This record gives sequence, C-alpha cells and structure tokens, in this order.
Amino acid sequence: MMLKLAFAFAAVSGMISVILGAFAAHGLRGTLEERLAHAFETGVTYQMTHSLALLAVCAMIEIWGRHWALVGAVWSFVLGILLFSGSLYLLAVTGMKWLGPVTPLGGLAFIVGWALVTIGIWQNTTL
Repeated sequence: MMLKLAFAFAAVSGMISVILGAFAAHGLRGTLEERLAHAFETGVTYQMTHSLALLAVCAMIEIWGRHWALVGAVWSFVLGILLFSGSLYLLAVTGMKWLGPVTPLGGLAFIVGWALVTIGIWQNTTL
C-alpha cells in the first residue's frame, strides 16, 4: 500500500508541477517581483525533478524489493517536495518571509533522499 501511495504521489506531484509551471508562465507573469518569480520557477523545477526521481525509486523498490534506504528515500523526496517546493510557492505568492527558513529543510530532505538512493543501489546484490 505504501508503494502505491508513493507512486500516486509522484504522478500527482508531476502533474501539479506542470500545472504550476503553466500558471507561473501565464498567470503570474508580470505580477511578481523577478526574485519571487524565480523562486516559484525553482520550486517547479525541483518538484518535477524529484517527482521523476520518486517514480524511479518506487520502480526500484518494485523490482528489487523493499530496502530500508529506498523506503527512506521515498519519504525524504516526499518531504522535500512538500517543504522545499511548497515553501517557495507560498513565499512567492504570499510574500511571507517566515517561510524562508523552511526551504533549506526541504533541500536537506532532498540531499538525504539522494544519499539513501545511493546506499540502496550500493547494497543491492542483484547488480
């Protein structure tokens, strides 16, 4: 069940990143300061990249079986998408500066996720 939820989250997250990218390009153009528009676009880029990475990790689990590091990577990528991209979207649209410190926590989750993917690959005995 966890894997099905992670696959679904990745797919929905990818779809949302396309929607938000289009919204930024068409709906927000000219309404945000340049730095805030750039922050929003960065959120979209990282969300799409990590949605695809999440799909890949889910596929690895499906093929190789559950491994603690790969399961940890799934949750790290989910947390990273929510904290990193989510805080950038809210910061850009609302201007709430207190969200700024949340973004690095999402970035840290992404870094941890990639480290866990590395461990999961390295420890896979089928390669």
